[in-house]
Amino acid sequence: MTGGTGFIGGNLVRALVERGDSVIVATRNPDRHEAGKQVRYITLEKGLAEHLGGCDVVVNLAGESLFGKRWTTAVKKRLHESRIRTTRMLVDVMRKMEDRPALMLSGSAVGYYGDHGSDKVTESSSSGSDFLAELCRDWEHAALEAGQFGVRVVTPRIGVVLGRNGGALATMLPVFRAFLGGSIGAGTQYFPWIHVDDLCRSFLFIMDNDGINGACNATSPNPVTMDEFSRELGRALSRPSLFRVPEFALNTVLGEAAAMITTSLRVIPEKILEEGFRFHHARISEALTDILSETR
Repeated sequence: MTGGTGFIGGNLVRALVERGDSVIVATRNPDRHEAGKQVRYITLEKGLAEHLGGCDVVVNLAGESLFGKRWTTAVKKRLHESRIRTTRMLVDVMRKMEDRPALMLSGSAVGYYGDHGSDKVTESSSSGSDFLAELCRDWEHAALEAGQFGVRVVTPRIGVVLGRNGGALATMLPVFRAFLGGSIGAGTQYFPWIHVDDLCRSFLFIMDNDGINGACNATSPNPVTMDEFSRELGRALSRPSLFRVPEFALNTVLGEAAAMITTSLRVIPEKILEEGFRFHHARISEALTDILSETR
């Protein structure tokens, strides 16, 4: 697994260990992490072929964070290289192997679609034309090359991940707890969210279900508008949701990167629903109650 020390990757490692799997995490700084009986840490760029031999699944979640910075030309280059370079490296290593992993689960994002307003977005919906959509297309294309030599490839298009001790809520909670919370942008844009536990469960479901291939939306089946999300978060924290960050202010601070917050994406995980996946936290009120019950 690449990206196994991040918020999503760390939760996925725990989920895999809990069900009895062994995990090898490839990272640039393996010495910073404590190995366990079922988890080992190795250097990202050395000896990958040796460690991939005998593995059933390759999970690729590596990539520099998209949040909290303006997308200058230099930043865009780093965001692109941090994803595409690692993905191509994994594919090239598997290409040369005789005993390859059966599945490559390689991350993508709902930003692939661009703004779709209030229209429902499924895996068959059209791609956007902005930087984030282009980045996601290139990321997926690099992973799908593994399919040319018999590896099943799934590229989950991940929404905004909500969970304890990280993710989007790590930034939002202090603001709401200080009675300064509220909606962002117009508020009518759809917010494609998913509870981190359901995200990890969906990954395990994909690993165990050979019928799932290609792009796969990884979001709750019940997206809400930004206004609805802000109200539910305020209600869960017993705090008002009165303030609003206008879109022009976001554009001033973040420039093109503000699109991640202001874009409307009513994403539906059609593929995994059709395959029988069931969410534990399908409603935003239930998800926030579960997350915040252990963080208050």
